[in-house]
Amino acid sequence: MLGARGGMVLAVALTAAGCSVRAAPPSAATPMGTVRERIAALARGQVAFGSVSLLPVRFERSRIAGPFEDGGRRLYCVSTRMKGRSLDTPERPKLVLREESGALTILREEEEICEGHRSEPFPELDSPAG
Repeated sequence: MLGARGGMVLAVALTAAGCSVRAAPPSAATPMGTVRERIAALARGQVAFGSVSLLPVRFERSRIAGPFEDGGRRLYCVSTRMKGRSLDTPERPKLVLREESGALTILREEEEICEGHRSEPFPELDSPAG
């Protein structure tokens, strides 16, 4: 049988396991709003944008460029200032997305594509003022 200590360890383990179960995030191919809202949701789910951070993060001065064509591809570029993970300076994550038939996919290692394209404010990604 389990002693009092063993029972407590088991209870903590079961509680921790229950807390880590999450529903699958919506697919990027599933339309659930405007393209800009879908891009913001996809960006928030990326590790570079703090999705697995233990500390809460907030986004300020987010920008989006696009859609623009590059080599027959319809692309968007997203950048923001993310505060919360580092205490002194904000991080500057960037993301390049491709839209094809309504589905959004992330392009890795292609941030140089974004240079020279006009960007505009992207309030859909910014954290609410609080």
